[in-house]
Amino acid sequence: MSTPTAVSWVAYLIIGGIAGWLASRIVSGGRSGILLNIVIGVIGGYLGGMLLSWLGVDVEHGRRWFTFFVALGGAILLLLLVRLLRTAARR
Repeated sequence: MSTPTAVSWVAYLIIGGIAGWLASRIVSGGRSGILLNIVIGVIGGYLGGMLLSWLGVDVEHGRRWFTFFVALGGAILLLLLVRLLRTAARR
C-alpha cells in the first residue's frame, strides 16, 4: 500500500494513531479504542491526502507535520461522516 506522503509506513501508523486519538477527542461522541483510533487516523489521512491531491496540492513531498495535519483533518472528517450516518440510521 502506498501512502500519499513521503513518510515510512511505521511513521504513518504512529502519526495516524495520534491523529485518530486526537480526532476522537475533538469530535464529540467519537471516542474509540487505540486500534480503532489508528485505523481512523490512517484511513482519514489517506482520504485527506487523496482529497488534497485532487485539489492540486502536492502531497508527495509532505513530511511528518504535514502528514499529521492531513491525517488529523481526514480523521475528523471521517468521524463526522460516521456520526452523521449513525444519526441518519437511527431516524
